[in-house]
Amino acid sequence: MLENNNRDKYFMEKALAEANRAARRGEVPVGAVLVKGNKIVARGYNQSISRSDPAAHAEIIALRKAGQKLKNYRLTGLTLYVTVEPCPMCLGAILQARIKRLVYGTEDCKQGAVVSRLAIPLARANHRLEVCSGILSVECRQVISNFFRSKRESRKSGEGLQTQRT
Repeated sequence: MLENNNRDKYFMEKALAEANRAARRGEVPVGAVLVKGNKIVARGYNQSISRSDPAAHAEIIALRKAGQKLKNYRLTGLTLYVTVEPCPMCLGAILQARIKRLVYGTEDCKQGAVVSRLAIPLARANHRLEVCSGILSVECRQVISNFFRSKRESRKSGEGLQTQRT
């Protein structure tokens, strides 16, 4: 069994792989994996653009897959690894699912709902969520930075797609 820090890095690498999958598809590169014990139960990456669905964030997709697989909307005891701090919608879904632990890589200064701009006071929630941040933060931040840098450069040359950040 992996110790916590190595375990967190291992699963965050899996979430980064999902983020890279999103980037290759032109989606904002956020990836998520849901883990029970030492096993991945579900994976997700942003698909809002391709699905024309504002709710198709990596976390929501992973939560939906896990709920279907486990045949329960309550996902107690699971840990969610996500490359970027969740937005308010995703944090609400995480709380509703009763996720035990949230591990995220980098903060989102524009839409983050845990500690950033839109921080929701978790102490007031009816579910206690354990939060760990900063796991592979440099790598997670780099994936996002590279994606948006590429979009800006494409726009300057007149060939980029309009993309909204989640």
